[in-house]
Amino acid sequence: MDKDKLAALGGIKLFEGLPQAQLKSLADIALFKRCKAGDTLFEAGQPGTHFFAVVSGKVRVYRASLSGKEQILSVFGAGESFAEVPVFEGKTYPASAQALEDCLLVSIPRKGFVELLRREPELALGVMALLSSRLRAFVGQIAQLSLKEVPERLAGYLLLLRAAQGRDEITLDLPKGQIASYLGTIPETMSRAIKKLSEQGLIEVSGSQVRVLDPEGLSLLAESGR
Repeated sequence: MDKDKLAALGGIKLFEGLPQAQLKSLADIALFKRCKAGDTLFEAGQPGTHFFAVVSGKVRVYRASLSGKEQILSVFGAGESFAEVPVFEGKTYPASAQALEDCLLVSIPRKGFVELLRREPELALGVMALLSSRLRAFVGQIAQLSLKEVPERLAGYLLLLRAAQGRDEITLDLPKGQIASYLGTIPETMSRAIKKLSEQGLIEVSGSQVRVLDPEGLSLLAESGR
């Protein structure tokens, strides 16, 4: 089991490059957690006792309004960690987390991790770098949601998928309803945006498969609209 934990932790971006001795210290306090699609990992307002890293599967972190409307803040896949900030602060989770697929996670308790950070400054620096990068991503997401129309947001999202998958034939990584929530809109509005991009000759859609026909045009739309 310890070898499994070491292998899992070595594949997490937050812990990339750590010496084996530090990974062993992490493995000593970490626990594997399996969950089914739809399982809730934590809810907003609960004490931040653990943070998590995804070994396999996908997890969404989201906020829900009193009316029940949800806004997806992030989706985390294999190699990514989440919920570090409330754990470091010793405060409550500011958002909720739910498994989108069957998942294998590594759960790391606050108390043990804080003690480890005190002993391992290199690990602390790695955590700071990750959180700084995530802050920049949130700033970009806020700009997308507040300054751009839905077709522009969708164009930017498709370009990110194209870059991540390395091809023009891309597979949507979430159900369309979840993508709409992530983009800060509703499914009906996103469907209209997909239709608009298709009519402009920018993309071709078949179910969850999207072919990018005009990358330059899609980029122009994402950057400034037209």
